[in-house]
Amino acid sequence: METEIKIIVNNSSMQPIYEQIVCQVKAQVLAGTLAEGAALPSVRTLAKELKISALTVKKAYDCLEEEGCVVTVHGKGSFIAQANAALLEEERRRRVEADMEAAVARGRSFGMRDEELRELLDLILEPDRG
Repeated sequence: METEIKIIVNNSSMQPIYEQIVCQVKAQVLAGTLAEGAALPSVRTLAKELKISALTVKKAYDCLEEEGCVVTVHGKGSFIAQANAALLEEERRRRVEADMEAAVARGRSFGMRDEELRELLDLILEPDRG
């Protein structure tokens, strides 16, 4: 049985459609909405739903398989691979690191010194905040 997968394709995006699919599947795996062993729609089914080429979906599935997120069984379909806790944690850390780098870059663009940025981070990390 196929798992319901939520993919939204933005045709006006500069990001290729296959990459949009890869990113959204990975995000759903990280969020836990696509569980280990879940069957993905067939290439043709997803292509039809998204109104895109089956070759584009195939390319996305191939990328996901290369990254170890998906396992394809000939004649059976594509499935979410067994979760590798270390890989998932690394992906989460990478995302937070990218957000923090962007925040630091923005702060520096406003003329903030590193010490000011550290003070701001300490303030945000205070336990009674939130």
